[in-house]
Parts: sequence; C-alpha cells; structure tokens
Amino acid sequence: MQRKQSKSQFQESFTDSCKLKIPLRLPHLLTERQIHHHQSSVAPQHWKMLPFTTIEEAVTFVGRNLTVAETLWFNYSAKKSDYYLYCHNILFLFLIFSVVPLPLVLVGLMRSLGFDKYKIQPKVSLSLSEMFQCYKDVMRMFILVVGPLQLVSYPSIKMIGIRTGLPLPSLWEIVAQLTVYFLIEDYTNYWIHRFLHCKWGYEKIHLVHHEYTAPIGFAAPYAHWLEVLILGVPSFLGPAIAPGHMITFWLWIALRQIEAIETHSGYDFPWTPTRFFPFYGGADYHDYHHYVGGQSQSNFASVFTYCDYIYGTDKGYRYHKKVLKKPLVDGADLSSSLFGLATTPRKCDFELTSSLV
Repeated sequence: MQRKQSKSQFQESFTDSCKLKIPLRLPHLLTERQIHHHQSSVAPQHWKMLPFTTIEEAVTFVGRNLTVAETLWFNYSAKKSDYYLYCHNILFLFLIFSVVPLPLVLVGLMRSLGFDKYKIQPKVSLSLSEMFQCYKDVMRMFILVVGPLQLVSYPSIKMIGIRTGLPLPSLWEIVAQLTVYFLIEDYTNYWIHRFLHCKWGYEKIHLVHHEYTAPIGFAAPYAHWLEVLILGVPSFLGPAIAPGHMITFWLWIALRQIEAIETHSGYDFPWTPTRFFPFYGGADYHDYHHYVGGQSQSNFASVFTYCDYIYGTDKGYRYHKKVLKKPLVDGADLSSSLFGLATTPRKCDFELTSSLV
C-alpha cells in the first residue's frame, strides 16, 4: 500500500520536483486546482503545464486508467503551457472565418444548380470580388482587434478558472455547459443589440454591420471595432459563470461563430440541423432584421427567439410571415415583393417593411 504523505511533506516534495523536474507520484486525493496552486509558486502563471510528465503519473492522479480522449489530450498538452493552449483560439477563429463560409460562396456562384429557391433575398447577388472584399475587411479587423484581444485576455481566463488538465469533462458536462453559455450569451446579446439600435448606437457603431442588408456568411463578424469588443462581453459571461475545461471553451468559441455564419448565410436550407433546436431563430429570422435595417425594432436575439417573443420585439417579423402566406397581391408574389426588392446589399431598403415594426 502506498504510504500517505502529509500536506506539508507533499508541498515540499512537489515544489522540489517542480524545480528539479523530477517525476513525482501524485496522491489522487489532491485536486488539480490545489496542485496548480502549489506549482504557481515556482513557475510563472502563463507557463503552467500539467503537473505530471508521464502517463503513469496521470493515472495515479486521476485514480483510474485514462480514456482514449484523455490519453490523446495528455500526449498533446502535457508539455504545452496553458497560455499556448488558450491561444489556439486565434487559429480556430481564423480557420472558421476563412473556411466555413466557403460552401456558401460556391452556392452563390453556382446559381444554375437550383439553390436560388433557398435564398431568402433571391434578387440580391454578390460578385466574387465583393465577397472577397468583405473577407478582407473581416481579416483586417481580425488582425487589428480580435487577435490582439485574444493574446491579452488570457489572465481573465485563468481568473475565472478555465482548466486544462485531467480528467476531461464528460460529454454530458460539455453539453450542459455549452447550453448555459448559449442561453447567457443570447440574453445579454439581446439587450446590447437593442441598445445598438438606438439612434446614437446605430449611427456611430452598428451601422457598419448593417451595410449588408442581404447578409452573407463572410459578413457575420463584419462590424465596427467597438462592436467587436462590446459583443465579446456576452461571449465571456457564460464561461465566467460556469467555468469548464479549455476544450469546452474552444468548442464554445467555435460553435458560436459557426452559428453566426449560419444565421448570416442568406439561405434557408431545409436540411439545416439547427431547425430541430427549440426556439432557434436561424437565417430567415435574422435576415429579416438585416433587411429592415436601421429602423428595425424586431428580431434582436442572436440565437434563440424567446427574448424577442417575451419582450414583444418580433411583431414585425410575425406580421411579415403572416402576409407572406397570402399567395398574391395585385398579381405579384409577396415573397419576391417583400424580400426581393433590394438590388444592392450595401444600401438600406426598408420602405416596405418599416411600417410593420
């Protein structure tokens, strides 16, 4: 039977092992947070790594054999600092902003294949050069604002308790935390979005994002630099209230941006899996908000629809959908009348729908 160590004995031996880089067999009764607390006394916080160097030490710490996922995570992260792991977000965001909208670009360019029937504003079309210009604008903001913000925000991540070690969270824990993050972000984003639609907020900040009255995937993160900073607060609140593992945090940042690209896609595809999520808004819901533009007092929520329903800010959209159910008005298809007039995505055209909100 393994001899038990007193707390003082363990602290001395652990500190010495960190200084001398000697492998230590850790008692699994101590938590990872306690071990990191001891380790921080001998290493700068941004260089902290896993407090064990071998699989055997990790097994002793966890108190059981590692799962396949935990083994992969250990092999990848054991010798990497927490700061380095956190900065993976920069790479993930770059790939998401650059790659995820590409299928939508191809769909927009291959109009002859019949995808136009899923386009929400079918009379609005962007050229490849216009879409590439949007991407360049987003990348400029990414380099000047988003990237540096990720680099300097690491202390706040450690402060709220995002962990990087073992054991990994269960699938149930990840799903539960992501649900909480989405709900918190959606509620706080709703009120910030409403503020940005007041006269000052819209003219000084939010107008940039609404330059695309017929949004495209690349335009999801297209915004004023101050709006980028402001909307970072709702994204941070969820992990601050219910902190989890770095993997959960990665998933949260990635899924939130992918969801934003989907709602700005400009297409209402019947096979989109998000259709099965309760109270999910989707592309059609948010497209209406962009189409109406600055005068819009409808559809402020970023993900779900319950806030707009509770606070009565979906009336214009619901009236719009009710009108669309009528097949013809003066021989014209209402779907093309109300959602097809705009011919350029960078000019607001809301004469028809402003009276509805």
